[in-house]
Amino acid sequence: MTLVSAIMTNYVPSHIGICVSDLERSLRFYCEGLGFAVAERHELDSTKLAGLERSLEVRDDVVVTSQLIERDGLRVELLKFHEPGVVGSPSQRRNQLGLTHLCFFVDDVDVAAERMLEYGGFVLDQTRSNLGTDIVFLMDPDGVRIELMRGVPPVASDA
Repeated sequence: MTLVSAIMTNYVPSHIGICVSDLERSLRFYCEGLGFAVAERHELDSTKLAGLERSLEVRDDVVVTSQLIERDGLRVELLKFHEPGVVGSPSQRRNQLGLTHLCFFVDDVDVAAERMLEYGGFVLDQTRSNLGTDIVFLMDPDGVRIELMRGVPPVASDA
């Protein structure tokens, strides 16, 4: 084992964070719509937890709900900022720096996209294409891009 591989084995994925404007609406979308399960929840307040505002890169006092959800080993942290409020907008193009989307394998892109409308999603019909497999992007209730891709998840190898 090389030094680089020894160091890299210490990096174990934990979760992906998404800032949301309405926690209940987002829970409905991700849990009822995409099949995530609710995990632990933390109510965090910088007046009781010194340094929270620095950790979250917010200049003012912070009151935030951290709601973790999980599915098939993927953990997502939904962050609802009560103080200060939510600002900005999510990526609207895949060539925009930063996190651009989450992708899910589905049996039928059209059926899955139509179903997500029931949970507050918005289908971006102009993104519908077949690049060797059917894909379409949609937005969650806050505009975070979700890619639906027809296919079967790859089986992890024991290499």
